Amino acid sequence: MNLLLAGELEPADRDRWHAALAQAMPQHHLWMADELFDRTRIEVAIVANPPPGSLRGLPRLRLIQSLWAGVEGLLNDATIPPEVPIARMVDSSLAAAMSETALWAVLSLHRGFFVYQRQQRNAQWHQLPQLRAEELPITVLGLGAMARGCVDALAQRGYRVTVWTLHGTPRELPPGVVHVHGDDALLPCLGTSSIVINLLPLTAATRRLLDARFFAAMPRGSALINLARGGHVVEADLRAALATGRLGHAVLDVFEREPLDPKHPFWRHPRVTVLPHVAALTDPRTAAPLVAANVQALLDGQPLAHVIERARGY
Repeated sequence: MNLLLAGELEPADRDRWHAALAQAMPQHHLWMADELFDRTRIEVAIVANPPPGSLRGLPRLRLIQSLWAGVEGLLNDATIPPEVPIARMVDSSLAAAMSETALWAVLSLHRGFFVYQRQQRNAQWHQLPQLRAEELPITVLGLGAMARGCVDALAQRGYRVTVWTLHGTPRELPPGVVHVHGDDALLPCLGTSSIVINLLPLTAATRRLLDARFFAAMPRGSALINLARGGHVVEADLRAALATGRLGHAVLDVFEREPLDPKHPFWRHPRVTVLPHVAALTDPRTAAPLVAANVQALLDGQPLAHVIERARGY
């Protein structure tokens, strides 16, 4: 089978992915997007945020396998035939990395480490009150594979966790974790949250969900951790909430435009922690075998793993 590796990858990352995928699927021919190849023979495209239109002219294409968890770019590409299935990456190591980042951010907020960092710059010695984990209510937005790992990690450490989802899909959750759903449940949930962690998929229903109304519902001095997508946030409203003290701190891993402009005020904002979209990076060592398994399922006529529902957007 002829496979194509395409997308926005740095040369070193591209070579690493090519080596891992070739090792996992030695029986197939893996082409690189910058090579000369017969586009009419490609049956599977393995992609990392490919530019719109770059998968045009592949008449035998049977599967698009994303190397990333997010697939909104693929869904917004009108040149991709609607009958071609798109599979997103769901990897336990990816979920574990996301849980580590979420836990680091929560602990840093919980124990005031971001405040102490600011104090250090000004040579200030001031001890903050130290809360226990059960005294810090946390809301997690979303309950996908990434969010579920974060919920489990936080619950294990004694935090009071509430999960909000747009729809009420029953899920088994750790003891003590509360699940609420629907538009009507969102603002009351935010009103009792010291920290909100966003791990929602980016869809038409969730784009710009984190707006002035959203932030106004949160307690004064509470914190936001956005590890999902920049498109969830109305940035001007977030900046206003930080300026008024409605939000005490924001940990931001994702932005509407990436890389973040060097002149962007978030870089130097005393109450914003900027990460360069690194909360959870896909590891070729564990992801390549998952890609190989989906390619083999395609060959065998078996169900594909983690195919998205286009109507839902994930």
